[in-house]
Amino acid sequence: MKKYNVAILGATGAVGQEFLKLIEERNFPFAELRLLASSRSAGTEIPFMGKKYIVEEATSESFKDIDIALFAGGSISTEFAPYAVKAGAVVIDNSSAFRMDPEVPLVVPEVNPQAILKHKGIIANPNCSTIIMVMALKPIYDLAKIKRIIVSTYQAVSGAGKEGIDELTNQVKAYSEGKEMEAKILPSASLEKHYPIAFNLIPQIDIFLDNLYTKEEMKMVNETRKILEDYDIKITATTVRVPVYRSHSESVNVELESDLDLAAIKDAIAKFPGVQLQDDPQNQIYPMPIYTSDKNDVYVGRLRRDESAENSFNMWVVGDQIRKGAALNTLQIAETMIKNGWI
Repeated sequence: MKKYNVAILGATGAVGQEFLKLIEERNFPFAELRLLASSRSAGTEIPFMGKKYIVEEATSESFKDIDIALFAGGSISTEFAPYAVKAGAVVIDNSSAFRMDPEVPLVVPEVNPQAILKHKGIIANPNCSTIIMVMALKPIYDLAKIKRIIVSTYQAVSGAGKEGIDELTNQVKAYSEGKEMEAKILPSASLEKHYPIAFNLIPQIDIFLDNLYTKEEMKMVNETRKILEDYDIKITATTVRVPVYRSHSESVNVELESDLDLAAIKDAIAKFPGVQLQDDPQNQIYPMPIYTSDKNDVYVGRLRRDESAENSFNMWVVGDQIRKGAALNTLQIAETMIKNGWI
């Protein structure tokens, strides 16, 4: 098998570290591996697959001879993606910078792999919550047209990075010792006001827009439509940060244009690649974030009819947002390109 020169931008962060785990787990065919980060992290030594790699500071010259550039996300993407593309690399980016660009495909490989063919050097990885939801929606969408989606998310603190994880840990420790809980990160480090997440829920992820929805909520709306290539679907979202370390959970209500038997829906979900049906409520079997962390698949359960509306049902969807919601989906895009000879 041909091997490819791979660069990871943001190699020292949570998603970058997950890239490395998955490259090894999945035996990804790389020849050269170049680890890149900001000047702050440059010089860090990372042991990987029996070799020690030194993280380099990302520059305009960092992508020479690179075939595939995996970007972990953040504002740094917009600065370096053009350099990588100019050098001949295909950029697969985790930031939100390119997702709604009509020239950039937004891809979940199990859902819309054909979109990869439209790329002009950059492929966008969707928002983590969007990926988790569309993985559960696609097998249903293939059976009947979806008319409306109502989603509420319960998002882990790791979605805010290592700082969010550390803040939850520190707050739990402070609370247990009778000390004041310091809040510096959530709902967003860029905001003036912060709230504790330990023993709390914060109904804000990212900033509020003029329509009073957050950017995170509108990402789910707009990205879902783009991925499914269906701009007629009505979608409303409420995104909430919860005191969970890893794995996002979502309560999803779906209204179809025509009726479907619940058994047919369950069967389609169970057969869909990358999705596990975990739905036996009588025996208290349903997805939970503590059991889906570090897992590649998206888990679906609590399937039931919505008795308040026709052609509607509810489901509970859980997935590891660092794995399938970020690093794994990105790597799967690269694997799909290699498998089909698209690179």
